Amino acid sequence: MTHVILGATGQIGTELAKWLHKDHGKRIRLVSRSPRQVNNCDELFAADLLDPAQTLNALQGASAAYLTAGLPMDTQRWVQQWPILMDNAINACKTHGTKLVFFDNTYMYPQTNATQTEDTGFQPHGEKGRIRAQIANTLLAAMRRGEIEALICRAPEFYGPGLTQSISNTTIIEKLKAGKTPVVFLRNDTLRTLIYTPDASRAMALLGNTPDAFGQTWHLPCDDNRPTYRQFVELAAREFSVSPHHRIVK
Repeated sequence: MTHVILGATGQIGTELAKWLHKDHGKRIRLVSRSPRQVNNCDELFAADLLDPAQTLNALQGASAAYLTAGLPMDTQRWVQQWPILMDNAINACKTHGTKLVFFDNTYMYPQTNATQTEDTGFQPHGEKGRIRAQIANTLLAAMRRGEIEALICRAPEFYGPGLTQSISNTTIIEKLKAGKTPVVFLRNDTLRTLIYTPDASRAMALLGNTPDAFGQTWHLPCDDNRPTYRQFVELAAREFSVSPHHRIVK
């Protein structure tokens, strides 16, 4: 049976396609507005995930779907479009009897120094956190009602190769590569939980192919040796053989 990646052109989806093929030998359908082949045997399916009919057609014959879609960091687009994306994915999976694996973030958690576990309650701060809590709750409610077999993979701030779109890549790695001064928000001496995109995608592929993992939320494994952003900048600067000088901005 086919495994489908919804939102396949981002770095998480791209890495996921590699691991689904390499580790699990799956037949893969890559879905996005302009899908690009990752493995030679991948099936490409052009679809707008904001369109319910196109999303439904994309999951025809699929045993599992991985929702790795992302939206630009525009609050209004998140508020308007994320609920539509989630509803379309859930309804398509329900129609076809497809399992759903959702790649989520940690925006809905309280912004404290308490340890975050899969049982941490949602206390979103700001509109982005509120909308992420809303779509997660939508999926969790469908799971509780038995309408869909699904699991949630939750990852913190990530960094990685290729077209990884994250704060750490944009404000640190890409600036160092371009010979510019990297930027750290607020402070550089706080320990940060970070995840490497190939690791996140490989863990997601494993969970999606573990039957008894469904029905749960999973925090993807991260390195216990958490760096501060000062240390992260120093490590990256060493790799690029440039100065680790950086700015802290409010």
